[in-house]
Amino acid sequence: MNDTPSRLPLNRTTILLLVLALAVIWFVPLGWRHLLPSDEGRYAEMAREMFVTGDWITPRYNDYKYFEKPPLQTWANALTFAWFGIGEWQARLYTALTGFAGVLLIGFTGARVFNAATGVFAAIVLACSPYWNLMGHFNTLDMGLSFWMALTLCALLLAQRPNLSTSSVRGWMWVCWGSMALAVLSKGLVGVILPGAVLVLYTVVARDWALWKRLHLIGGLIVFFAIVTPWFVLVQQRNPEFLNFFFIVQQFKRYLTPEQNRPGPFYYFVPVLLVGFLPWLSVTLQSVRHAWRLPRQPNGFAPVILMLVWIGFIFLFFSASHSKLLSYTLPIAPPIALLIGMYLPLVTRDQLRRHLAGYALFLVVAAFAALFMTRFGSARNPAELYAEYRTWVLAALGVAFALTLAALWLNRRSRAGSLGAIACFGAAWLLLGTIAGTGHDVFGRLSSGAPLAPAIKAQLAKLPADTPFYSVGVLDHTLPFYVDHTMIMVEHPDELAFGVSVEPQKWVPSVDAWIERWKAERYALALIPPPTYDRLVKQGLPMQVIARDSRRVVVMKPLAAPDAPAPVEKQQP
Repeated sequence: MNDTPSRLPLNRTTILLLVLALAVIWFVPLGWRHLLPSDEGRYAEMAREMFVTGDWITPRYNDYKYFEKPPLQTWANALTFAWFGIGEWQARLYTALTGFAGVLLIGFTGARVFNAATGVFAAIVLACSPYWNLMGHFNTLDMGLSFWMALTLCALLLAQRPNLSTSSVRGWMWVCWGSMALAVLSKGLVGVILPGAVLVLYTVVARDWALWKRLHLIGGLIVFFAIVTPWFVLVQQRNPEFLNFFFIVQQFKRYLTPEQNRPGPFYYFVPVLLVGFLPWLSVTLQSVRHAWRLPRQPNGFAPVILMLVWIGFIFLFFSASHSKLLSYTLPIAPPIALLIGMYLPLVTRDQLRRHLAGYALFLVVAAFAALFMTRFGSARNPAELYAEYRTWVLAALGVAFALTLAALWLNRRSRAGSLGAIACFGAAWLLLGTIAGTGHDVFGRLSSGAPLAPAIKAQLAKLPADTPFYSVGVLDHTLPFYVDHTMIMVEHPDELAFGVSVEPQKWVPSVDAWIERWKAERYALALIPPPTYDRLVKQGLPMQVIARDSRRVVVMKPLAAPDAPAPVEKQQP
């Protein structure tokens, strides 16, 4: 199928050492950063509430019904909390596992569909690309979705290899259908709509109608619905309002209208991919050109055309959406890595030398630019934080530069091929992302609110278990997780508007109404933005500060003085 030469000292020991080294770098730093709002805090808190309440059917966020996304990742995170305790690395473990598994999956698929060299290089490309590496360490739904969609694509590629037995084709196609179902349980209908649309477009572009005879539609649909159906039935039975909100509001209005307030120009994802695959930009066009020239398989199937259609359609699909986030195009990263991995073994020593030298110069320029980071300082993130983060960035760039020089040295001395140089260069970018990402906790520590948690938890421990904790005019996405306590929304429901609408008794519609409640409560806590707190102080509202930072003030209702004992009347003689 592929004319890429295997110019590598490939053996099981080499591959095992690469996998072990990646695993150490990939998993060890998971707990070195605080959770960031909003995604990381949201999905960690949802899993905490699921674990604590034991309700595995109705997802809740801050104790309000939350049907924006299906529950697969919440289930996985809740199980992680049950097995390993509640914490930051536990909240990121499922995301990290799916990201790491995606690297192994691409390596396996590249080796089986093309050749061993393609598999090894594709795995290196994916693992060391900032897009995949950074998203694999961030607790959001898109990495889990991207893994299951990658498994859908890879299982189809593996199933359509020529000369496979009928049972092997059927087995891989059942994996394909099952992974689509898990993609749906990860983030909704995109898990089946996108692969389905790609399949239709592929058959039109490639005129490969025979593929449909090898999809095992009947058995596949049985597998798909057996996995997908139970939760949707159970959650609808318990929550009659679920289907309309989930399918109409979240699946269609989210894409077709700007209601989510996540706008972006049509070219929004172009810079995302340029930065996301920055280490491999100089070989990207050559990779596509090389892949396009490859012949079809003897059975007429064209895996390269399928991958190109997958990349192009999904990119255009999200570019046209009214709702855009950086991670939305992550599902196209695995096939991009495969295309680049097919070409890298063909790169000559001189080509690789120019590639490495160019990136060494880029790292020097980036280090110079990093010296001016403090100019980004603001009231929300002071220049002092940027100065502290600059140290991490310069360290990351220094490590990456040293490894790039090592890659140049290996390229000059190596006779066995480019594996050593490419692996060293990949490690440079993997560590660059790891070190700089870890250092970002300079900002994450403040945005998480975690330093306030000990004082808040200590005060909560002194109060009755049913003490209300109000969130006045703001939804804090991380503090509920750190204090192990949900909050009652006041005035501004934020993304909990649907939960508030179906359980209105759980919120307070205005600050004035909350003030009346506050005055009547014997015990109460509240999280308040600093400007609101200053205004309430001027109004004379009784509040005692128990923790605060530049973004939030946490207060309690001052405890009333104990009642004085009644005077004892003297008896008359």
